[in-house]
Amino acid sequence: MAINEVLKALKGAFPTAQVVLPGTDAFTALNTSYLSKAQADLQPRAIFLPRDRDDVIKFIRVIGPYTLQGSVKFAVRGAGQQPALGCNNVDDGITVDLRNLTGILLKDNDATVSIGAGERWGEVYSKLQEKGLAVTGSRSGMGGIGGLALSGGLSFFSTREGFITDNVTNFEVVLASGEVINANANKNTDLFVSLRGGGNNFAIVTRYDMRTFKQGKFWGGAVFYFPNSFPSQVEAYVKELKDPEATNETHIMLGAGYSATFAQISEIMCMNQVYYTREVESPPILDPFVNMQPQLDHMRSVRMLDLVDAAKEQASQGSSTSRVSYINTTVKADVPTLMAAYETYVNALGPLKAIEGLTTSFTLQAYPKSLLAMTESAGGNSLGIDPLEGPLMSILLLSFWQNKEDDDKIHSTFKSVIEAVDQDAATRGTAVSYKYMNYAAPFQDPINSYGKESKAKLQATSKKYDPEGLFQKGVSGGWKLLG
Repeated sequence: MAINEVLKALKGAFPTAQVVLPGTDAFTALNTSYLSKAQADLQPRAIFLPRDRDDVIKFIRVIGPYTLQGSVKFAVRGAGQQPALGCNNVDDGITVDLRNLTGILLKDNDATVSIGAGERWGEVYSKLQEKGLAVTGSRSGMGGIGGLALSGGLSFFSTREGFITDNVTNFEVVLASGEVINANANKNTDLFVSLRGGGNNFAIVTRYDMRTFKQGKFWGGAVFYFPNSFPSQVEAYVKELKDPEATNETHIMLGAGYSATFAQISEIMCMNQVYYTREVESPPILDPFVNMQPQLDHMRSVRMLDLVDAAKEQASQGSSTSRVSYINTTVKADVPTLMAAYETYVNALGPLKAIEGLTTSFTLQAYPKSLLAMTESAGGNSLGIDPLEGPLMSILLLSFWQNKEDDDKIHSTFKSVIEAVDQDAATRGTAVSYKYMNYAAPFQDPINSYGKESKAKLQATSKKYDPEGLFQKGVSGGWKLLG
């Protein structure tokens, strides 16, 4: 079998500790260390741990001929935080785990930071905070660099600084040929723009260079409250987004959902996560989002904090012991549309409440006009969002649960909810095609959601830099360009 030939070649080319095989404690530890434990349902024939860029080159040259024949698949894992099954793991193939590609180097008089592809954002923030600097990265310290840098994504600072992907100034990549190139605003610019949203379709990225900015402490945290206040929160959020003089210093997330933990208090519990990204305590602009009553005062965490603290707090809300799903859509920031979506979600929860360990949320995250306006000046991306459509609102349905036998019920329920939300938005004239890749469910198609023009450019980039289609044929997970 071809897979056995690949394994033999890898074991001949690399030390034993870098080619981790099933049946070992090391393999089990690696294969169960994803955000969603559902990824461990997949059983790769080996997990390959490159130590550096040269190991990635050698791996591509070993596996490439077999992959192009269609006989061996592989997956590329950064931190393993994307829960879509197969996005960062593979059954009966080789999973390339980049965790050892680390390194955080400030350069260009601290204007740019160079980050190894295996780093997590928490380590980056700790390094930069020593210098009074920050980057636009994950809100969770556990998140990996690649998932957000290659898909879009929002940060604490996005209203002011733009999409995470737009803050990458250079990608160092290993192409299907094994050649190493850099993609930036001056070299391989078509690849540079395509990587900003194009996911795992072009190359293995080994290093990200990102723009830094001065950042001190800021104000923020979470408040928990009851569903009778949720409509007024949505109204206040949309009002703020549509204010012609809206500040670009806020980052707001509104959430509502069900958890067995809170079921005795309220069937639906709501949570706002709010941030004002300058050192101003209790800024009046955020009063509507933190001072509603009643709320669970003992769980209120708003305070002056730094980036490391904020990222730790966000990470604590994740889980590596549950099955996890994301599904999302985008609509215009319109109160009736958002409230109809919320009601559709709540009405679908009844049959799910008996599921063991279920926590599920309906979360609103805005794409303000200030954010959307920054893409062009940053060099462009492949997301296909028209700034004139803004402000927009992302609707994320996030779920955690315990048992595999409940997968189909959860996936089918929330697929129906999102489809109903999209249909309702279309009738109201508030629908937006864009689906955020990092929150997409396997059945969704974020590449198509970028629009025909953007997809055509992505396909042309793929044919130019990967003419034989190694990353289309061999990396089956994620969302492909040819569909």
